[in-house]
Amino acid sequence: MTERDASQTVGAQSVRRALAVLRIVATGQERGVRLTDVASHSDLSRPTAHRILRVLVEEGAVEQDPATRRYLIGGEVSLLGLARSSRFPLRAIAEPHLRHLSEVLGDTAFLTIRNGADSVCIDRRPGSFPVKVLSIEVGARRPLGVGVSGLVLLASLPVDEMADIVRRNRPRLKALHIDPGTLIAQAGLTRARGYAYAPVGVVQGSRAVAVPVRLTDGRTVAGLAIATITERLPDARVAAVVATMQERAALIGTQAAELARRKSSRS
Repeated sequence: MTERDASQTVGAQSVRRALAVLRIVATGQERGVRLTDVASHSDLSRPTAHRILRVLVEEGAVEQDPATRRYLIGGEVSLLGLARSSRFPLRAIAEPHLRHLSEVLGDTAFLTIRNGADSVCIDRRPGSFPVKVLSIEVGARRPLGVGVSGLVLLASLPVDEMADIVRRNRPRLKALHIDPGTLIAQAGLTRARGYAYAPVGVVQGSRAVAVPVRLTDGRTVAGLAIATITERLPDARVAAVVATMQERAALIGTQAAELARRKSSRS
């Protein structure tokens, strides 16, 4: 390897590490994350994680709360995202269907997409029932496979790709006390039955269920989930709730595929 090649390799590694750190900081949302969390979740040494965070703070991509010393996503990242405001047409397509589910089923509906080795919630509609389960916020980022929406997204992947993502996420899964082997088994079960079901949700006393949103060619582009209090989702009701959600997921997928077809024909 030449000196130039070695320099390029080091440079590419630095960029990848910085992006990995940004993704971990994003998981903290408004709470922020500690330096020790960044180091353990990224598998970086504490000095390396601190050095990357210091540069990101200098560039405005990360902010540090002076009181808690926690790190949060900075304004520069938010401003860069505005340059692609049309990047998520799926959210606009799904919005009336999320609203329909939240009104008909009475519970909070979520739309989640895959972003690399993560899942990201891009929309949420609280239900009409007085007790609302707001388990995750819009923008919440988690390792792919964590949560019911993450499970349907992980389960949609080829076995080799699924195993690779779980391997890449191993440090973060470990920090969340999730066994990688168990996660892969859960993804297999989700694929077999066509939906993910969590009898114990993110919030204590809640349950959640998710179905995949597929385009007409079979590709999974999102997870559509419902979260509710345990009493409102007994085992006997799951099948009916899943059927209602699958109807809406099919409509979203069909409309998304049609939009993609129209864009393709114009170009």
